[in-house]
Order: sequence, then structure tokens, then C-alpha cells
Amino acid sequence: MRKAQFLGGIAFAAIIAASAAQAAELRFACYQDGVECDTWSEQFKAFEAENLGTTVKVDVVPYKSIVESLPLQLASGEGPDLARVTDLGGLAKYMLDVSPYVKDAAAWEAAYGKTLAWTRVNGPDDKGIYSVMDQQTATGPFVNKTLFEQAGIAMPGEGATYEDWAKAAKEVAAKTGAPYAVAMDRTGHRFAGPAISYGAKYFDADGNPITVDDGYRAFAKQFVDWNNDGTVAKEVWAGAGGATYQDAAKEFTNGSLVMYISGSWQIGRFGRDIGDAFDWVAVPAPCGPGGCTGIPGGAAVVGFKHTKAPEEVGKLLDFMAREDVQAAVLSKTKNIPANQALQAKGIDYATATDDEKAALAVFAKSLTNFSPVAFQFQGYKNNRAIMNATVTRITQAIVGESTLDEALARIDTDVKEALAAAK
Repeated sequence: MRKAQFLGGIAFAAIIAASAAQAAELRFACYQDGVECDTWSEQFKAFEAENLGTTVKVDVVPYKSIVESLPLQLASGEGPDLARVTDLGGLAKYMLDVSPYVKDAAAWEAAYGKTLAWTRVNGPDDKGIYSVMDQQTATGPFVNKTLFEQAGIAMPGEGATYEDWAKAAKEVAAKTGAPYAVAMDRTGHRFAGPAISYGAKYFDADGNPITVDDGYRAFAKQFVDWNNDGTVAKEVWAGAGGATYQDAAKEFTNGSLVMYISGSWQIGRFGRDIGDAFDWVAVPAPCGPGGCTGIPGGAAVVGFKHTKAPEEVGKLLDFMAREDVQAAVLSKTKNIPANQALQAKGIDYATATDDEKAALAVFAKSLTNFSPVAFQFQGYKNNRAIMNATVTRITQAIVGESTLDEALARIDTDVKEALAAAK
């Protein structure tokens, strides 16, 4: 009798333990450029049906929260179970290795190997699985085609330089009365593409950051000059302090900006918000003395070490990495796939407009020609230090708080101090 009672107690305890393990609510901090978070919320219904007892609560947050608030939460051992992030190398130390919880690690490697490398920053033997990309991106320009047509000015063709585009955009703005000729997102990530095109190397032969070299200096001078002569919308960079992110998407969608240097993640937003108000196009990255490149990147969903439900987080990422799930999400969000098989097959963007489909094609093609330095920059675990120093100090030069030479010297100092602190 006692034995039966004992076994019964074990069975009851096992049931309780199993129920506790299965009953997990995962908190997912998600930012969206278009409908990414909304689309994932729809997909999670299928995941919850396949994993009874596990629920996913999607908290839609501004991108600024992901960049500024999330790192502070993680540093204190708090925050969501998962998040949609872009600073892959910088946040990698907080990420959960879900390889013990996925069904087929080799399949992950085949599908996402190129981007998995961006979070494997724990040494040459790191084979962990920390992220699943739900958006491959490329930086580059969008152009208001209608304004060019109204001005009677031909758009520069493939191979045109930044100077060619700046000159043309400024002429278009003058003839049409558009308030702004050119704008670029206030971030060192967007700055890096033109800088590399101007010859910036960012790293020495051993992979150590050098930041300010002749190429970097050349574009920095050009960018500051453009801000001060009215070519570039000064409000974007001068309108914020520190390393605060700011974009010019609103100015582009309302037709007041001729050329906007941003990236492929804006395509769905532009298709939705611009509608038929005017014609817009994506164009290949302009060229400089060092080439014609943007920066690859994207958003990834990652789990964090502090989660109390690591197995459930792993199962969720495994679900999100599935080819059929990725195809369904990307079709609605109008993003470029990071999944290698889907890149080869292509995505049926069933609801995309002709403008959106054309823009997706331009960015996807551009990615194949990006500089190796651009990929190295994106995968560098301390690239946030370079980006933050760039934004803070270049802005000071733009608004006259320092000379350009002083700003560049401070960038190198800032990066060295940040790296020392990181060690």
C-alpha cells in the first residue's frame, strides 16, 4: 500500500512538474518597421496550438527602446524572454544558445549559416545558435521619382557617385520647391556604407578597429559640408543629441524629401504610407573612390540567458526558423529572406505593389556586390561603439560644437575607451 502511495505521489509530482514546465508565458519585445510584429502574432497561434501550455505575449515597442532601453535591462539581468533586435554582435553576450533545443542544428547551419556568424562572438569554437533572422536588409537610397519628373531632370544611373546624386537631388529640390534634397538616418550604421565607399577600411589587417582613416575622413568632411550648405537635411542629425537614433521616413512619405538614404526595411512602410501619392524607387548604392556599397544587416529574433523557460524559447525560435513559416511571414512583411533556400526560390510577395517588388529586387541584387568590409563591420561585436562615436562626434562638427578635426580625434578616443571598457 505504501509502495502504491509512493509511486502515486511520484506520478502526481511528475504531472505537476510537467504542467509547470509546459505552462510558460514568453514575453517577446518586438519593434516593427511595417507589420512584422503583427504578422508574428498571427503565426504564434499555430505555435501555441503545437505547444499547448506555452503562450507568447508580443509587446510592440519603438525601435528606440530596442536600441537604448533593452541593453540596460539586459545588463541588470532583466528584460523579456525574447526580442527582435539589430545589434547582433553587441547583444550577443546576453543571448541564449538554443542549439540544445532545436530539432536539426545542421539544417539551421545550412539555412542561416552566414548570419549565425554575426552572433557567434565567443571565440573561434563557438557553434551556438543564438538568433533567427526574420529580415535580411541592405542599406541604400530611395528616390522620389515624381519630383525628378516634375523637375525635368534625369536620375543618375547605376555607377553614379554620391556627388552626382547630391547635385541632382539639390537641383530637383530647387526646381520643385521640395524642402529637402537629401537625408540620411542618424546612425553610424547608415554612415558606414558611404564611408566605406569613400575608402574607409574600419579595421586593420588583424581585425582591430581603426575607424578614422583617409576614407572615413573624406566622407565625414563631405557629409558635414552637405549638412551646412543645405544639400542634406540638417535637422535629422542636428535635431538630436548623443547617439540617439532619428530617421527621415516621415519626410519621405509626405513628399518633402527628394532622396533618402535608409534601407530595405522601409519598403513595406513606404508601400503602405505613400500609396499612389507619388512614384518612388530604390536605387543601387552610389559610388565613391572605394566602391559602391551599403551595409548588410537585418533584424533577428533572439532569446536571452535570463529566461526561466529556455526550452520553450528554443522551441519558439525553431518554429520561427522553419522555411514555411519564414515564407509566410516574409510574404506579408515584404522583407528579403536570410534563409538560403528561400533566397534561391524567391518569395511570392502576393500583396506587394509594383513599386515594392521593384525595390525589393534592387536591394536583393545590391547585397551581392557589397564590400567585404561592410560584412566585417556588420559582424563586429563592438560595432555599436564605432556607430555611437560616429553619430555623437560628427553631429558636434555639424552644429559647430567642435571642428571636424577635433570630432575625428574624439571618435578614435571614444572607440578605444569603449573597447577598453568592454574588455
